[in-house]
Amino acid sequence: MTHTRSPKTFTLGLAAGLALAGALAPAGAAAQPAAVPAKGGGPTYADLADLADPADLVIRAEVRRQALLKPERAPNVRPGYGRLYVEARTTALIAGNAPIGESIRYLVDVPLDEDGDPPRLKREEVILFARPGGRPGEIQLVAPGAQLLWSEPLEARLRPILAELSAPDAPPSVTGVRDVLSMPGNLAGESETQMFLNTNGQGPVSITVVRRPNMAPVWGVSWTEIVDQAARPPARDTLAWYRIACFLPRELPAEANIAQDARSRAQAAEDFAFVRQSIGACPRNRN
Repeated sequence: MTHTRSPKTFTLGLAAGLALAGALAPAGAAAQPAAVPAKGGGPTYADLADLADPADLVIRAEVRRQALLKPERAPNVRPGYGRLYVEARTTALIAGNAPIGESIRYLVDVPLDEDGDPPRLKREEVILFARPGGRPGEIQLVAPGAQLLWSEPLEARLRPILAELSAPDAPPSVTGVRDVLSMPGNLAGESETQMFLNTNGQGPVSITVVRRPNMAPVWGVSWTEIVDQAARPPARDTLAWYRIACFLPRELPAEANIAQDARSRAQAAEDFAFVRQSIGACPRNRN
């Protein structure tokens, strides 16, 4: 294939490229709460965790060849973006145990410039978040744009996330709030609220908020069957923080508040809001 300066589209000369374009559409990311814009343009902890969590393979690769697909071969591409067919050389398998070859092929959506041209990625090193494709040498990105330009600092930030995700005691994914019950104590101003969260079946998660007279409320997360009053909030930019901050609803669902009297229901809602405020926002820079 002959490259010309700033090509707008290519007709792929490789049968493998045509097959990949026709049969391998990038998978969409899982539904997530609305992103909170982050300061700065680089990927946040949540951005990296969003990509790493569903990925079977995290690959460092060098781009060898790229081709911008014609619009008819690139359905569902958002405005201002184009879909590239990319051939790359594997530099390293950062995470995953599926076999991959030295040469890989994939599709990725990239922003176009004002002339409708994609970035020139040849010889650039990238990090890919992917699953094995349908044919040897093919991979499927976990999201249309699940490709990041590699840098040593970026890989250094990514590796602890991958280590947490692969740990035997990794915090499970939170999918919602099951039940919240607030119970008053024996003294005025004393209460305990327990929140039981839904997960993807990997294990229980509960949050406890304890209030005592003349003391600031304390809360913590338990990742076992035992509700632990000694549990503490997760540290920011950890997998446990990500599971709570990025997937806990903004407000307590009314159907999850199982307290019977109005006072206890109000306390449960207040404690949920307290936890939500304490855990903080989940900033993301990726759209």
